Amino acid sequence: MKQFKIIATAASGMEALVGKELRDLGIECQVENGKAIFHGDIETIATANLWLRTADRIKIVVGEFKAVTFDELFEKTKALPWEDILPMDAEFPVAGKSLKSTLFSISDCQAITKKAIVSRLSEVYHRYGRLPESGAKFPLEVALLKDHVTITLDTTGPSLFKRGYRLEKGGAPLKENMAAALVMLTSWRKDRPFYDPVCGSGTICIEAALMGHNIAPGFNREFLCEQWDWVDAAIFEKVRMEADAKADYDIELDIMGSDIDGKMIQVAQRNAEEIGLGDSIVFKQMQLKDFTTEKEYGVIVANPPYGERLGEEEAVQQLYREMGETYRPLKTWSKYILTSDLTFETHYKARATKKRKLYNGALRTDLFQYWGTRPPRAPRESKE
Repeated sequence: MKQFKIIATAASGMEALVGKELRDLGIECQVENGKAIFHGDIETIATANLWLRTADRIKIVVGEFKAVTFDELFEKTKALPWEDILPMDAEFPVAGKSLKSTLFSISDCQAITKKAIVSRLSEVYHRYGRLPESGAKFPLEVALLKDHVTITLDTTGPSLFKRGYRLEKGGAPLKENMAAALVMLTSWRKDRPFYDPVCGSGTICIEAALMGHNIAPGFNREFLCEQWDWVDAAIFEKVRMEADAKADYDIELDIMGSDIDGKMIQVAQRNAEEIGLGDSIVFKQMQLKDFTTEKEYGVIVANPPYGERLGEEEAVQQLYREMGETYRPLKTWSKYILTSDLTFETHYKARATKKRKLYNGALRTDLFQYWGTRPPRAPRESKE
């Protein structure tokens, strides 16, 4: 089967998680800023699309070269074997970006790349005039970084964060892959309690439940490359069947989400039911300060409002104070709170064990981590 150079794109700060996910899938990779690079065939592409929880897209690298003139860009693009990828009727929009490169006009780079591909395909398919572009879609991107050109083909379609279960969302929703990243960055294991006190539409709890049941995040959707004539449908069917066999639907999870807004609790419940996890999560309308528990060694993950709008700051800081008062007695629990407010620790009234910078879209945020005490190790059995 044909081998490709493949890129899994990721938000800034999440590349290492994507790299770990790939290695856990048995795929060796190299992590760089905003991406993980690996090699494989169509089955590898199908596996990455189906299983990666924290990535944005899976792209094939069609070609790489240096270009400092538009003539170079045209000729080197035209020299690539486009007929191996694009059928005669392919729809192939070309996006672009340029950073620290001689060719800085993105629109010109896009137009010349497109023109070069059309020129090659017209010669190969003996078509003169416009190509029909009436068939399957093949989204391309020409990216220039320090005069190094990379042309990629998107295999995913709508971003991987679109799992297909969010029927409704709240006012400031967290993307599903960001929610999955928050769960991965905790010490949570599926045999321990998990709690989101400001659950909104339930995304963090649902992502935790998907991990707890070992359900592939992409099982509920299709991917763009499945429409391409050179992608064998049997490969995706095989990968989906293997994923279904790996899922543990029977395990009982202790996951709870609460929110002060009863309407959001209904939304969260509907979203969980849409993906078949309605019985795996308990959603409850409740004020944050009313949370008490006798359970131990649990994990709290919260993405509270950031108070970005005028007049909200004071209310949000009061919420942070309530978090500190409510969670401080829970010595064995680990708490992870995501916020863009760098004064969070002042209001929570405790220094974080560790902080991690993450980008929620374009917004810089910090994950404030408060680690609970570890459970005692089980005594080793003495050897007779």
